Amino acid sequence: MEYLLSIGIAMIAGLLLTRLTTRLRLPDVTSYLVAGLLIGPLGFGALRIPGLGFQSFDYVESMGLICDVALGFIAFSIGNEFRLSSLKTIGRQATVIAIVQALAATVFVDVSLLLFHLFLGEQLPVSTCLILGAIATATAPAATIMVINQYKAKGPLTSILLPIVALDDAVGLIVFAISCGIAKGLSFGTVNLVSILVNPMLEIIASLVMGAAIGWLFSIIEKFFHSRSKRLSLAVAIVFICAAVSKISLSLPGGVEIGFSSLLVCMMCGTFFCNLCDFSEEIMYRTERWTAPVYVLFFVLSGAELDLRVFGSLAVVSIGVIYILARSAGKILGANVSSRIMGCQESVCKYLGITLLPQAGVALGMSVTVAADFGAEGAIIRNIVLFSVLVYELVGPLLTKMALTKAGEITPTAVSSRGVIPTAPNKTT
Repeated sequence: MEYLLSIGIAMIAGLLLTRLTTRLRLPDVTSYLVAGLLIGPLGFGALRIPGLGFQSFDYVESMGLICDVALGFIAFSIGNEFRLSSLKTIGRQATVIAIVQALAATVFVDVSLLLFHLFLGEQLPVSTCLILGAIATATAPAATIMVINQYKAKGPLTSILLPIVALDDAVGLIVFAISCGIAKGLSFGTVNLVSILVNPMLEIIASLVMGAAIGWLFSIIEKFFHSRSKRLSLAVAIVFICAAVSKISLSLPGGVEIGFSSLLVCMMCGTFFCNLCDFSEEIMYRTERWTAPVYVLFFVLSGAELDLRVFGSLAVVSIGVIYILARSAGKILGANVSSRIMGCQESVCKYLGITLLPQAGVALGMSVTVAADFGAEGAIIRNIVLFSVLVYELVGPLLTKMALTKAGEITPTAVSSRGVIPTAPNKTT
């Protein structure tokens, strides 16, 4: 009962707070995050009243299943952007920009923190600098998707943004694995080429193959159903299956491990389904409508996970500020330069980098892995990432909205009529 009550109150708190943020012209996702802070372990949860809030960070973490499902639906919807018809025009551009802006963020963070290392010495080890540089690649698709959906953004910037956010995860996995391997060598005196190169590549390939297989199976099974409600139910079940199989981990001889990325599996599933099913657009639309409450709860829980106590450490705050500034500069400059080289429109060149700033789930997941492998050093890295996520999650959605508005892809009509659900696409079934 307590869990259900907490979930219900969390959702109501997030929805009620949107009435205030609407007047301030802030995106809804910001209100959900703030609501999570208010009812989290450092807010009403500290009162220890059953059901009133989340009483501890472990309590919030125990609801991780909801977050897994929400991220699965987000990645599944991103797959809708990889239709062959659109990839013919933006596929090459998106791929190049995704790689360049991710690597630019890594280089900027690495160089900036290594310079800071010269002043702090062992208080900021080289291994920490390298790991934070790798984590800088990650971009949070959830906040970006929420802003785009809320304001019905549409245009060249929106079209190329979604594939880039999806590809960002693949690039981030590779960079993170390589950087962690080098960092372990510096910290423990060993370098394992299997963990640096083989395992991350296997994870990406295995995730894409698994997602493609499930997407193909989805396109076959849906032919047995003709009602919209049953097709919607099938789509929800498929996403659940994708999120579940992503938890599988296989250990092979020689230290080889095959894992799966939930984001990549769900994204590839959505991609295959959208390209194989004639009426996938309608199913995607209805799935998106159904998952709105899940997204609300996901962001409230994300806000509750943010630990404000990280502000108590001057070292964490100082390193966090440098990390945020360097990563932002790398993302913005990398996106700007690469988009100009690829011949993108001026609005894309100017504002794409700003929309890539939000950071949350993937970065936090990387920090959890580091905390488990690097002991005390990993704990410090996690706190730095928590600090940056707190800033990015509260400011990022607003910057994304501003960038899309400046690019002319959010119209005043969309802003004034927010919350109105448009009619579904007119597709025959």
